[in-house]
Amino acid sequence: MRLHLLLTFALICSLAACSTAEKRTGGYGTGAGEFKVGNPYSVAGETYYPKEDYSYDETGIASWYGPGFDGRRTANGEVFDPTELTAAHPTLPMPSLVRVTNLDNGRSVVVRINDRGPFAAGRIIDLSQRSAQLLGFEGPGTAKVRVTILPIESKSIADAARKRYRAEGVQMAELTPPPSDENLPPVGEAPQPAPLEKVEAVPLEGGAPPSEAQPIANPPENVIRAAELAPQIPDPTPLTVPGKNVKGIFLPAPQVKQMKVTGGKRIFIQAGAFSVKENAIRLRDKLNAIGHATITEADVKGTHFYRVRVGPVSSVQEADKLLARVLGTSDKARITVE
Repeated sequence: MRLHLLLTFALICSLAACSTAEKRTGGYGTGAGEFKVGNPYSVAGETYYPKEDYSYDETGIASWYGPGFDGRRTANGEVFDPTELTAAHPTLPMPSLVRVTNLDNGRSVVVRINDRGPFAAGRIIDLSQRSAQLLGFEGPGTAKVRVTILPIESKSIADAARKRYRAEGVQMAELTPPPSDENLPPVGEAPQPAPLEKVEAVPLEGGAPPSEAQPIANPPENVIRAAELAPQIPDPTPLTVPGKNVKGIFLPAPQVKQMKVTGGKRIFIQAGAFSVKENAIRLRDKLNAIGHATITEADVKGTHFYRVRVGPVSSVQEADKLLARVLGTSDKARITVE
């Protein structure tokens, strides 16, 4: 009987903990999400290293998702809506704004990064269904794209997300009544804590002013007090990008910009990039048994690299097949477009 009671108590505690965790990931139930970068993580043997990279500019293959995910929470706690311009990226901060350009037709849109993925080999971004429609690749399912982060706008919505989450936390604290001390046994004087060490702790142009919130008729007293004491939740709208503010998050407008595209027609498998040329030569020689392998040189953020590539190939389908073969020799292989 005692064991049965202990197991029952443990189960109740476990369920309570799960309920608490679910509420916390929902951003206090608002669906507005939070700013999140996250720790390194692994999926299907691949390790990803999220970071705040406001110089991100890559070409590759995009895919899209939507069916089966509508209404679910994204990786940063927002609610996924396939009709909005959002996307999943494996490493960029959430939220952030990126411009995605279809290199086949020049169509370009701005999307909000609020989820993690894609985890299929050879894909650099997973777009919402509406984004894929506007870019013109809903039917094919994939497209050659260029993804460029918008640094100023991304920092703006990231800062708003940080401040909003802190403000919501203060509001919730103010609305939560303090625990009653009735029926509690007296306790002795608490020991004084040891003294703590002192620890020293990034203008957008134009745009419409934020709309004013309408007052609630006859609000409860504790709600008024919370609103007065809590920090103001900022309007996250980056004024250089058309869009709307929905429940505290900025969503880009479904506007397509026609870009002039130069290049971006050839697909390669990049097997690796080395700072030592001899290492690149060794890998190239191994890959020549699979296809035409070459070495190209590039300077990236002050470092000189020797890139080993196989190709080009004429389609995404061919690239997927070639990538599967190259991965047998180099686990860092990926699809790239130039």
